[in-house]
Amino acid sequence: MPSLFMKKHVSQGGGHVKMSRLSHKRQWGTEQHITPLSYLHEKPSSRMIAFSRVSIVLTVIFWMMYVVSVIIRQLFDGPSSYQFTMEALGYLIVVTFLTFSALVYLITRQGALQRFAKHVRVSRARLDQHFVDSTSSVTVLVPSYNEETQVIRKTMLSAALQEAPSLRVVLLVDDDAKKTRPEDLPKLHATLKLKDDVAAFLSEPHDRFQEAFEQFTAVGSTGRMSSNAVREIARHYLWAAEWLEHAAEKEVLEDHVDVFFAEYVLKDLAQSFFTMGNTLLNTHRKGERLSHDRMRQLYLRLVRTFRADIDVFERKKYASLSHEPNKAMNLNSYIGLMGGQYKKDVSSDGIFLTPVARKNDADLIVPDSEFLLTLDADSILLREYCLRLVYFLQQPNHADVAVAQTPYSSFRGAPTRIEKLSGATTDVQHIIHQGMSYYNATFWVGANAVIRKKAIEDIVENEWVGGIEIKRYVQDRTVIEDTESSIDLALHGWRLVNYPERLSYSATPPDFGSLIIQRRRWANGGLLILPKLWRLVCQRKNQNNPLSKVEFIIRLNYMSSIAWSNVGLIFLLAYPYDGRLLSPLILLAAAPYFISMAMDLRYCRYRYSDIVRIYGFNLILLPVNIAGTLKSLEQALTAKKTPFARTPKVKDRTSAALPYVLSPLLIIGFSLFTLWRNIQGENWGNALFAGFNAFSASWATVSYIGIGNMLIDFWLGFIDLFYVERVIKKDQKNV
Repeated sequence: MPSLFMKKHVSQGGGHVKMSRLSHKRQWGTEQHITPLSYLHEKPSSRMIAFSRVSIVLTVIFWMMYVVSVIIRQLFDGPSSYQFTMEALGYLIVVTFLTFSALVYLITRQGALQRFAKHVRVSRARLDQHFVDSTSSVTVLVPSYNEETQVIRKTMLSAALQEAPSLRVVLLVDDDAKKTRPEDLPKLHATLKLKDDVAAFLSEPHDRFQEAFEQFTAVGSTGRMSSNAVREIARHYLWAAEWLEHAAEKEVLEDHVDVFFAEYVLKDLAQSFFTMGNTLLNTHRKGERLSHDRMRQLYLRLVRTFRADIDVFERKKYASLSHEPNKAMNLNSYIGLMGGQYKKDVSSDGIFLTPVARKNDADLIVPDSEFLLTLDADSILLREYCLRLVYFLQQPNHADVAVAQTPYSSFRGAPTRIEKLSGATTDVQHIIHQGMSYYNATFWVGANAVIRKKAIEDIVENEWVGGIEIKRYVQDRTVIEDTESSIDLALHGWRLVNYPERLSYSATPPDFGSLIIQRRRWANGGLLILPKLWRLVCQRKNQNNPLSKVEFIIRLNYMSSIAWSNVGLIFLLAYPYDGRLLSPLILLAAAPYFISMAMDLRYCRYRYSDIVRIYGFNLILLPVNIAGTLKSLEQALTAKKTPFARTPKVKDRTSAALPYVLSPLLIIGFSLFTLWRNIQGENWGNALFAGFNAFSASWATVSYIGIGNMLIDFWLGFIDLFYVERVIKKDQKNV
């Protein structure tokens, strides 16, 4: 064996990989290491679980003490004026809603700790035995629109290297070549060429191991294999390890995601093969033999790792498919074709796909599969993601599970402070989503998921538009389509589960402009889905299987808390509440929440002090969340869909719209004004709160947006006010 792996390979959860060859400029205060957290969560200590339970109890007790000792007492003993009574009741409502959200966080966190304490990882040998004669098929769907080609390539390779009996990876390109700007055409052509590039990448190892497996099968032995046969398969594993190591060394490393892909997709898989190869060599040296069945499992592992059908599909080529510009319809268009064969009929309106009975008459055949794996174009899967989640879904006690997923973690080593902090909130949310599964309140998080296809066939809705049948498996009524689909699946008796390991990673917005687009979309739509939640409550009650109170409040909080939390915060910031309504009990009721989140941040290898930074971070995002909430109300009143805005997945900075550039400055200015006004009135409690808000918002504005970027975005927004889009009349189009 050559000098491969002579240097120690860094494994998950141990050591650090430092970025030294990257050209991307890094901000001060960011991480220098890209080592991700271990895929297995640490077992929580008894003290940690006990503190979690005590936190829940203390939050309730302090809130009740505040209601009794402050609100009720002031209503009886305070001023008997209408204004003060309304202030007291309004303040109580705001504090109650905010405390409720904090309590839900603590409850789901407690559920996550319980799951981490009980989780036992399925052994590799058990997986090999389960899948040796399996015929389960998986189709990976990667929706893409105007993405960087290298970003998509890493996503597709991480999917193609998943081990499965039958694996198909389809890139769903949503760009319309006829409408693409000339300067973007080279990128689109490179994206379409990824099918051949990924297939070529896999061809050498696949051909080698397929031939070796056929030779092994031709022997036809059923007894114990010879020592030489063990040595032969060991050589194959060591060759695969060396090939992957060389492939990793050839990767162009421009940012922390590139390093992650090379280290934790290619090299980590190489390390796994290297370990197995050495184990087999030791078996050979000892003169030991392996059974024919075990040898077959080992050969299948090599073949399946490098075997994947790669395809590209462009739905906007076909007039018979929906062209609605959102991810949901991109997925729906392809899923609706699966299991069919079609002839392409060309007309003046475009190409129509017509189902045909015979394969010989078909121009397009779309294979069906048992499972779908939806994967965002900026996400990366670790090895065994597909294997473990499909195994989980195929267990008899999980026959009613429609979706299994691992809520994504963030790439470490972000070059910007805002990406690091948004990554911190992502990693904390990973914990909270795990807790949701403990209470059967899981929501589908669209970045990655393994879906049982027959489950989404249960929730499909058919609609005829212009004589064309449109199938909606994933709802596109709101821009948070995965949340609505979660309730649809629950209404049909299906469960969703978060697998308690870290097996997937996804990019977090690297700048304020892209973060605005993402968070505004997240804040939009939850209120519109609330009627479906009520339907679920009524349906389960009629079936004598009512939702538990905990499941209901978790789902309610997930769908609505962005609205009430941000509206409540606006009232606290803007309204000059009477100082007699303030009490240390409010801080004591909030303390368990902030302490627990700080502990979770530390658990995820961030700093305790990041809790303060997150507060300021959320403060400057307040107008973004309010805008998303108002969009939901607008859609409820007008019944018009909100345009789907994709989070930009590009290496360049995304400029922020003028209102969102000005709003942080307005928050700072208003907080300083409130501070001055309360100092004048000697209202020291409100003055302290206003001063803290001014400091937090100022820190967040300078650190996470940047004065230079703000000036650039302000100028671009100001100039944009003078441009008016030209409207071309219908009678001018043919001139």
